[in-house]
Amino acid sequence: MSSRAIARSVGALFIVAFVVYGGGSALVEAGASAAGGLLMLVNSAVVVGIGVLAFPVLRPHSEITAHAYLAGRAVEAALLAVGVVFLLLPEPVPAGNHHSYQVAMMAVATAGVLFCRVLLRARLVHRAVAVWGVIGYAVFLVGAVLEVLGYPVGVVLSVPGGLFEIALGVLLIVKGFAAPTASTPRAPAYAA
Repeated sequence: MSSRAIARSVGALFIVAFVVYGGGSALVEAGASAAGGLLMLVNSAVVVGIGVLAFPVLRPHSEITAHAYLAGRAVEAALLAVGVVFLLLPEPVPAGNHHSYQVAMMAVATAGVLFCRVLLRARLVHRAVAVWGVIGYAVFLVGAVLEVLGYPVGVVLSVPGGLFEIALGVLLIVKGFAAPTASTPRAPAYAA
């Protein structure tokens, strides 16, 4: 795939992830557990797709970050799928879903900070967008940790990261990744 096609695909998947997981959650809350659970499982495939497609974009700039981002997305997908299983049990376990979701968000937030750091260093998106991502994912990580510790602030603290993912998705669909400038040095393989 060309860099432009990869960017458009990654951008579209960021938006699809929001739609299918949000729609699935709404259906589960409305009592349509099977249909909602299916949409939430589709989200797991979508987030792995983001990691797979972003891998060749990240790898020339930081091999470790490319692998970490892919692993973070895979962990997110697996934990979200486990959360769906908790919801689809004959006796649903909402707390199991909640904790699986929060730990999944910790994984994606940590990987997201690394992802945005590479976007910033390699100048693959505008500096302000990459900084927004670093900050948004860091705040998101704090929110997920606080949720697990019993402080219900995760939704509020997920807003900057969530809005970043939507904005990045639209940006990638419209503009794609910027070509790294000639002065952008290639990071050694061990650089995060």
